[in-house]
Amino acid sequence: MAKKTRKILGKADSPYIISLMRLIETQSKLTIAEWCLSYTEENILPIFENECPSDFRPRKALAAARDWLAGKVKFPAVKQIILHECHAAARELDSNPVAQAAARACGQAAAVLHTPTHSLGLAFYGSAAIAYNRLGVNETEEIYDQCAAEECAKMEAALRKIAITNEPNKVKINWNC
Repeated sequence: MAKKTRKILGKADSPYIISLMRLIETQSKLTIAEWCLSYTEENILPIFENECPSDFRPRKALAAARDWLAGKVKFPAVKQIILHECHAAARELDSNPVAQAAARACGQAAAVLHTPTHSLGLAFYGSAAIAYNRLGVNETEEIYDQCAAEECAKMEAALRKIAITNEPNKVKINWNC
């Protein structure tokens, strides 16, 4: 029997996730959104598009989120694209864990506009997409967890690069985890 692939990598009590959460809590919703979208566009979307080159739904969700940030569209329009297109793409990809994790990471990054807690979806699904893309789907849990820790460290470094020191408009987050 084939080993079941985990949908996400990492756990809410992992030191690297806790460190990322604490940094997120010091930033504004706009900074968090910019970080999530940029990181996803640079590191996760290319994985999805390599796996599914003719499926533009995750790209469309990220573009819609960018349009919202630019004041071009209202959030309900973005939400419809995230839910009915990007997440739909992920649901259709049970046989492709790489593309599925990448699509979910794109959806979570775009959904950070709704609530900053979705930023952890980037960490959990994004690290899975990168690990499965890099290592395949037959490694040990320990190897995947190490890869997730390394990727989350890169995510945190990317957020630190754009973080606002003493941000006056910090998000108020209840992580529920």
